[in-house]
Amino acid sequence: MRPKQTLKAEMTHTADFTTPAETAGFVFPNPYPAPLSGRRFVLATDLDGTFLGGTPGDRRTLYRWIEDNRATVGLIFVTGRDPAFIRDLCGSGDVPWPDYVIGDVGTTIAEVTPEGEISPIPVLEAEITRAWNGSGARVRELLADEPGLTLQPTEFRHRVSYDMDPARVRPSAHALVKRLGLEVLTSDDRFFDVLPAGVSKGPSLKRLIAHLGLVESRVLAAGDTLNDASMLALGIPAVAVGGSERRLLDQVGHLDHVHVAQGVGAAGIDEAIRVLDLH
Repeated sequence: MRPKQTLKAEMTHTADFTTPAETAGFVFPNPYPAPLSGRRFVLATDLDGTFLGGTPGDRRTLYRWIEDNRATVGLIFVTGRDPAFIRDLCGSGDVPWPDYVIGDVGTTIAEVTPEGEISPIPVLEAEITRAWNGSGARVRELLADEPGLTLQPTEFRHRVSYDMDPARVRPSAHALVKRLGLEVLTSDDRFFDVLPAGVSKGPSLKRLIAHLGLVESRVLAAGDTLNDASMLALGIPAVAVGGSERRLLDQVGHLDHVHVAQGVGAAGIDEAIRVLDLH
């Protein structure tokens, strides 16, 4: 485990993380391709506001520690972002590559190949595909005239996503989705995701943990908004990082296995690893 003073020292740095002088230069493939089940600790983290949150120094500290310890540390991104975003993000060299990706708010479960491709795992996605049942066109048609919803331009495989004005969204939007046998997940008071019933970050992470044979007590789930609630409520070690959405804290902040961090974003993850003695 790295010394506790490391984070404090790094927090004094305020340089832009993306400037050439500060770029970490993380590369793929991971030089330690050992199965995650053989690693001491696995971080399963949301991206925006969590792994990508905090000061440039906070992020640098966490990312470098992960990269320096890849023989014993696994990394899973659990995010609303799609695979194309993650490829671009990690391909920049500024962020460590994950070993696995749970993307699209839990509707994509994929491994990262030695070539840096994000490849869906069919056996884990079969149930998601059945539950979605090609509903994208029907969802877009039904919600086309609903106020307060702006369709996001990217077409996803197993979800439909909107930017939301919560003051204008009507209960009828939720009712229309329910009529299709699907579910709505809202987060950060600005996102409205239509998902297959029973599918979200938590169930997909649980499915991946079982598939990989991971010891649950050595996996840390990290998040900051309401769409992270299902994975923070799984019962495995978890952290709601500093600055988390109030509705997330209301749902999971009282749970014994959830650490409510003071540190924002990456600093909150670092804090939880130390406090919960996970590495």
